[in-house]
Amino acid sequence: MSHTVQNKKSLITRVRRIGGQVASLENALEADADCDVVLQQAASIRGAVQGLMSLLLEDHLREHVAASNPKALKELEPVMAVLRSYLR
Repeated sequence: MSHTVQNKKSLITRVRRIGGQVASLENALEADADCDVVLQQAASIRGAVQGLMSLLLEDHLREHVAASNPKALKELEPVMAVLRSYLR
């Protein structure tokens, strides 16, 4: 079973939240909102997508790269920490 199936509900919740942020950004653009509002919404979307990407990458590495090898999982932890900090 894929890790995306196991975490399907939480992933869909995140994606829907991102969709709401994108719709809000679209509405702000349509309403000619101040650029600081538009920039803040765009930055929020970027952060949300990067958080989703970080979660997906970590789950993928755990599930498909190191699932049957505890030593590999231990060695992946520092890599995942770097990925988390990079994707913030």
